[in-house]
Amino acid sequence: MTIEDHGHAKVVSHALARDTLTRLRDVETEQVAFRKGLVKLGRICGYEIVDGLLESETVTVETPLTTTEGERVGEMDDVVIVNVLRAATPFVEGLLKAFPRAKQGVISAGRDEEGGMDREGRFDISIEYVKMPEIHEEDTLILADPMLATGSTMCAVLEEILDGADPERVIVLSAVSAPEGLDRLREEFPDIELLTVAVDDHLDDDGYIVPGLGDAGDRAFRTT
Repeated sequence: MTIEDHGHAKVVSHALARDTLTRLRDVETEQVAFRKGLVKLGRICGYEIVDGLLESETVTVETPLTTTEGERVGEMDDVVIVNVLRAATPFVEGLLKAFPRAKQGVISAGRDEEGGMDREGRFDISIEYVKMPEIHEEDTLILADPMLATGSTMCAVLEEILDGADPERVIVLSAVSAPEGLDRLREEFPDIELLTVAVDDHLDDDGYIVPGLGDAGDRAFRTT
């Protein structure tokens, strides 16, 4: 299995995930390749979630020649994927390759860049749009955002979505995470599972992940 424990988080250590992330970090990777890279990374992470975190069950099937036993992942119909706009859009596109029957939610959450980061390393977050399917107690909820920096955005998203909902498990999935964000999420939401492809060194004074990969939304949608 290529999901490994890393302190507060689990890390997807699959070689293709690491290779894809390296290409995403490269400043020379242009928009189309960057966006395709996020799709690919989402797909790899989705398959790793299926293999490493979901339960499978033994079933009996009839082949053209005889009866035999096989395995099916029993939780595939009980998955809700939340797209944290906008950078997560290509990331979620990849996830859906692994979870084609997942219910999908969308939430627009952005930090107040002009207001800046406060002394505790937090940003004010504005949530402008929420469209969620019904979440049941047997569901696995996957919240996808390529960048987990201070944790301010994801905490606000979790507070919004979990208000009145109690899924069986909650997975926060990111491509790159900062230790500060992981620590905050673990402190405020101790029951969730944190999954990332890389835990980077630190946040800079503006709240950006170092070494990071830049602004994933700007690079994917060519808005700089």
